[in-house]
Amino acid sequence: MSQIRSASIYDARILVPAVGASFRKLDPRILIKNPIIFVVAVVSLLTTILFLRDLATGRGGLGFSFQVNVWLWFTVLFANFAEAVAEGRGKAQAEALRRTRTETQAKLLAGPTADLAIYRMVPGNSLKVGDIVLVESGDIIPSDGEVIEGVASVNEAAITGESAPVIRESGGDRSAVTGGTQVLSDWMRVRITAAAGSTFLDRMISLVEGASRQKTPNEIALNILLAGMTLIFVFATATIPSFAAYAGGSISILVLVALFVTLIPTTIGALLSAIGIAGMDRLVRFNVLAMSGRAVEAAGDVDTLLLDKTGTITLGNRQATEFRPVRGVSAEQLADAAQLASLADETPEGRSIVVLAKEKYGIRGRDMASLHASFVPFTAQTRMSGVDVDGSSIRKGAVDSILAYIDTLPFDGSSAPQSGASRELVREIQSIAEEIGKSGGTPLAVARDGRLLGVVHLKDIVKGGIKERFAELRRMGIRTVMITGDNPMTAAAIAAEAGVDDFLAQATPENKLALIREEQAKGKLVAMCGDGTNDAPALAQADVGVAMNTGTVAAREAGNMVDLDSDPTKLIEIVEIGKQLLMTRGALTTFSIANDIAKYFAIIPAMFVAFYPQLGALNVMGLSTPQSAILSAIIFNALIIIGLIPLALRGVTYHAVGAASLLRRNLVIYGLGGIVVPFVGIKAIDMIVTALGLA
Repeated sequence: MSQIRSASIYDARILVPAVGASFRKLDPRILIKNPIIFVVAVVSLLTTILFLRDLATGRGGLGFSFQVNVWLWFTVLFANFAEAVAEGRGKAQAEALRRTRTETQAKLLAGPTADLAIYRMVPGNSLKVGDIVLVESGDIIPSDGEVIEGVASVNEAAITGESAPVIRESGGDRSAVTGGTQVLSDWMRVRITAAAGSTFLDRMISLVEGASRQKTPNEIALNILLAGMTLIFVFATATIPSFAAYAGGSISILVLVALFVTLIPTTIGALLSAIGIAGMDRLVRFNVLAMSGRAVEAAGDVDTLLLDKTGTITLGNRQATEFRPVRGVSAEQLADAAQLASLADETPEGRSIVVLAKEKYGIRGRDMASLHASFVPFTAQTRMSGVDVDGSSIRKGAVDSILAYIDTLPFDGSSAPQSGASRELVREIQSIAEEIGKSGGTPLAVARDGRLLGVVHLKDIVKGGIKERFAELRRMGIRTVMITGDNPMTAAAIAAEAGVDDFLAQATPENKLALIREEQAKGKLVAMCGDGTNDAPALAQADVGVAMNTGTVAAREAGNMVDLDSDPTKLIEIVEIGKQLLMTRGALTTFSIANDIAKYFAIIPAMFVAFYPQLGALNVMGLSTPQSAILSAIIFNALIIIGLIPLALRGVTYHAVGAASLLRRNLVIYGLGGIVVPFVGIKAIDMIVTALGLA
């Protein structure tokens, strides 16, 4: 389980500090970041001054005035409390990360080729970018870096929470190491890539506790809209005294303020920041860190999803599924030779050949030592491996490599490749290989003593349920594209089996970048994941770039999200979380606007019924008195913020539906609910207020 887990909002360790933070957030420099609540605070301050004036001069109605003032300030404090609770969850998680960070001593080397036995101990926080350090078994890696020599197993539980060690080595896509993790075995020479205070762990802590969260463009746009609505109601409220004077009466500033606060969208204004923080928090629960709220929001609007085939759509390891012998060779003979060649092969493909031969033909593995066998390891140059045993040579590998190998063997006049029979076997092998390739598999040829035996069918296993998940994304309007280095024929077969909408075969960094730019030129938002340096350009170009934590420094720096578990399939969950953020914001905005409509029926009739008795017909709630109506609406306005905090932080339930269906659902549930709940709530509060004689 991950150590970055989300604390409950009902945890006293979150709620108690949030109460204090609610008062600290009364600082105008903080309040001004939320225009709606800032305005409420300003008018609350105004009514407080007026109350103190009335108290000093002995005017009447102080009880009613005091209660309205209290609930106005509660409205501000409850809005601050919502944001503080959201931030508190992040701070609790960040504190857990801080405990993993320890002051370490580093073994500083003179350079990238310096003698490993000659180093000097220096404090880890004194390291600079470019320094070369040695880390050995038992050492804590002092800072973020990249392995330039060596290979070692590393415990990254401090970052991911997973106890299983990972391998870190120079070159490739698993060369990045993170400060604070521990080397379990062997050694590595590491080049430091982050200065003290700016390591990956430092950035994680800052992001998790929300210190560097900035408002997203949509959030800013909604704030501007809410501020505009507030300004409209300022003018609308300011004209009311003139109408009252025309009717031969007057309305107090206190009642005008009460009306103003209940009319403006205080509910969504109070919860908007908490919704944004909670969106990033939901990603943290999936062990994904977003570098900005913009990335989370963009994930909710993604149109095109680029997914790597290996490890995302398929299980990542090809499995042997069938032995295809040539004529004159039995399947058992092929299986026996293939298993012998694979006994010392520790790759997943090699182990699957051993298992398949045992399960299908009862051929048990043999002890290589007792056979005095010599294993021939796989190399990128030969693209084959094998074994020499009892004077016999067995080779397995790529079809063209095996055929080339046989061509180099001496001609013996019988079964050598130059004979007509062997040429027919070559054609048969090529035909079997082509058939396997068309089905999306990988052919692995096997030869014994220069004679072709047949082909092992290796297959990429498509993950269970992935086709249904792609169908769900399609219903959401998201186009899925599989990216693979396979040839087009193999890629097409896997794409058809997995149910993706399109594929990019023989993909190069330039191909990926061109595909993303092409989609973006059509006005689409693109998400992709990657872990290698060759993925960095595409990750930087994508609207949502998810870098694997196990990947290179270049990949992690280029993406705007980092997946601590390095699980490429999580890209689908990230899109769902982004959509949930947008759904939550839309649902609560709908509720807030509908909520204001209901409050009109509580305040407006109560204010003008003395001047225009006919307005009593609009008092559909049957509220007792004008004073109880105003007080009940103000109390409800404050309490509804507290009531909606759990929903804002948890998010509305995610459903894979289209925009039209989502709009209808919001209008029915949150629109209608936003009208019904205030009617019931304000009436209930009015009954309590009247019974207690508070108004």
